[in-house]
Amino acid sequence: MRLISYQSERGLRLAARATTCGTGYVDLNDADSEIPHCVKRFLTELSQDDTMLARAYRAIDCGKPFVASLNDLLSGGQTYRLLPPVPQPQKLICIGVNYADHAAEVGVEVPNEPVVFNKFVSTLIAHGDTIRLPKVSHRVDYEAELVVVIGKRGRDIARAEAYDYVAGYCCGNDVSARDWQKEKPARQWLLGKTFDTFAPLGPELVLKDEIADPMQLGIQLRLNGQVMQDSNTNQCLFDIPALIAYISQVATLEVGDLIYTGTPPGVGDMRTPPVYLNPGDTVEVEIESLGVLKNFVR
Repeated sequence: MRLISYQSERGLRLAARATTCGTGYVDLNDADSEIPHCVKRFLTELSQDDTMLARAYRAIDCGKPFVASLNDLLSGGQTYRLLPPVPQPQKLICIGVNYADHAAEVGVEVPNEPVVFNKFVSTLIAHGDTIRLPKVSHRVDYEAELVVVIGKRGRDIARAEAYDYVAGYCCGNDVSARDWQKEKPARQWLLGKTFDTFAPLGPELVLKDEIADPMQLGIQLRLNGQVMQDSNTNQCLFDIPALIAYISQVATLEVGDLIYTGTPPGVGDMRTPPVYLNPGDTVEVEIESLGVLKNFVR
């Protein structure tokens, strides 16, 4: 199942890609009034009710698409507005240097345990939204990442049980102001990573029932059509169960929390000459089976 969150005159809504006709998106609550119209509430019920997934699929099959495509949703004007698949997560957790070849290109030792930082929720933007370049930074970079969406509350989660706590996956872009991240006193990782609009997410939340192995997905970033990053999630140093087990020994993971799992090599800051985002650029993150997350730069 592939979910989107959108804003309408009725407020926050949840829709799923139609399956029988192959196109369009069905508002789940319109098709079945007992299905929540909020993605976090839906994921909570999904984890507690074994019948909810089948019920949602029936709603998709019976419902009528309200838009034919994501492009129609993006051009909906005041009627509809596409949101990040999880618009209001409690936590946005990020993993640094999780690809060995990326560690090599930035000149750091391969870590023996995950490197964890975070972004503020105000960084989140949706597919089709604009990355805004801050006036106070001149080295804004891109980072294609697989994003894990948590589907069940948990603490001290064992590796063997980690996937039970996963709802699904999205494409993500960990946009980074390298001058703030690397040149400020003591290196301001948090501030360098958390300017508004610096966490594109989307285009859909793909539930885990559609992904056989999230650690075997091609991942690519294109800048104005040119391939800048091209790898596979099987190159991650720490897989999803390792990350969930590690993080959950410190913080309780809540439904809707996001884990940006790290980026492969090819970031702009390490190129010769460096390549940074500029006004007018188009950035695309494509992950196998998850779709293409496209954003514009202003």
